[in-house]
Amino acid sequence: MTTVPEHTTHTPSSAWRELRRGNERFVAGEPQHPNQDVGRRGVIAAGQAPIAALFGCSDSRLSAEIIFDLGLGDLFVVRNAGQTISESVLGSLEYAVGVLGVPLILVLGHDECGAVSAAINSVAPDAAPLPVHIQALVDKIMPAVTRVAGPTGDEPIDPSDIDASFVGREHLRDTVAELLESSEMISEAIAEGRLAIVGANYRLVEGRAETDIVVGTV
Repeated sequence: MTTVPEHTTHTPSSAWRELRRGNERFVAGEPQHPNQDVGRRGVIAAGQAPIAALFGCSDSRLSAEIIFDLGLGDLFVVRNAGQTISESVLGSLEYAVGVLGVPLILVLGHDECGAVSAAINSVAPDAAPLPVHIQALVDKIMPAVTRVAGPTGDEPIDPSDIDASFVGREHLRDTVAELLESSEMISEAIAEGRLAIVGANYRLVEGRAETDIVVGTV
């Protein structure tokens, strides 16, 4: 019989191990599609106890439960374009940690990210202005673009000279750092060993989530 997982059944290490195993099955083309049957719907209707929280990009190619071969009630998912920190993101992740008791937050970036490309293209001298809300997302990625571009003096920046994969990696690390700086609850949970954060980059063609940064013990 399918049962709802208890909060105490997973540590940061065991939660990350389960996500990695699911991703390995997905990469190999051998998914098990767990917890997706009719019975599961009834079991979890009264409450949720997800294995982990996932904060990722809204890109349609990053379907979280598919990538990690999980099912209903297994992941608490928060997504926006470019996985940029906001008040709603922080509130959602604090809910996952403080109320649902998740032992792991996975921050998931990916290659060929439209938000990263928009940030890079916006540095061109002839770049058209972006809609105000898209610009707000792009502004969060610009520190990574600036670091990757390096010192340019007064010379204009050519977007084609900027490696998008490097920008994506730097932005992922910035996102994890901002999450830690902005949430005392999350930082305390990590310090107490109840929580870990993993930053990973998803490769679209390979289907693999590659670990880039770990905060805490997994």
